[in-house]
Amino acid sequence: MRFLLALVLLCLTPMFAQTKPAAQTQPEAVDWKTAKNLPQVDFTGLSTTQRAAALKELRVQPCLCSCGMRVAECRIKDPSCSDSRGLAQIIIKAIREGRDPQYAIEHSDLVARRTGAPNVLEKPIALPINGAPFKGPANARITLVEFSDFECPFCSKAAAKVEAILEAYPNDARLVYKQYPLPDHPNARMAAEAALAANAQNKFWPMHDKLFANFNKLSAAKIAEIAKDAGLDMARFQADWKSGKFKAAVDKDVADGEKATVSGTPTIFINGKRYNGPLEMAVLKPLLDSELQVKK
Repeated sequence: MRFLLALVLLCLTPMFAQTKPAAQTQPEAVDWKTAKNLPQVDFTGLSTTQRAAALKELRVQPCLCSCGMRVAECRIKDPSCSDSRGLAQIIIKAIREGRDPQYAIEHSDLVARRTGAPNVLEKPIALPINGAPFKGPANARITLVEFSDFECPFCSKAAAKVEAILEAYPNDARLVYKQYPLPDHPNARMAAEAALAANAQNKFWPMHDKLFANFNKLSAAKIAEIAKDAGLDMARFQADWKSGKFKAAVDKDVADGEKATVSGTPTIFINGKRYNGPLEMAVLKPLLDSELQVKK
């Protein structure tokens, strides 16, 4: 009897045995060189051959935002970039209409505005800066206004380059920082309000530097840690930051940016003139020196 019972249990065991769950694998990063779809890029209306041609062009065409990436790469790594999105639209429209995409790019308004030699500096506009954090002489002859986002990787890289401008013109240049958190960056607005809470304790620039050094790690806990490292009065900082008292200031900066047709970050204005070139001293120095020659 015991033998029969053991035999029955042995036969039934596989029916009730738990199978080991398959190991979960992390999704692989999308490779821009082989991706068939790109964020916010509409291939509708293209034939298979046209789509292949468009993808080929998107993988070789450089972006205009000084990121050093190709359009397809920028679309995947920085979907908020308006330049790569605009270039993608130009390329696809040209291929759909049977035109040369390179010619379409070179003669587009986007390229004329962003890289055209006559428009490296656009016409000056009025930019409200009262109350915004700044560094450098208050009476400086060159005022740089930067619309920036603490969670933007390109803004993080730009911070050191903008600092180099101030170091090269210590008596003649000042930097005014305007908050422009992009909607695609979930922690950017929180960081912007934290930076203004730090500004209330005259600690904006230490907070600015540490936020950008950790742009890809931002969270409420990380921002609080950064504030402590920056030497802030934490009780006051937490109360100010969580009160929402700086929301209106961030909203105003964003509205000022939208009025100035800012569409991406970083965007730099030199004495009210939008700058459409790379943040390299070799390009900037002649322009800055020229600004110093203008009679005030």
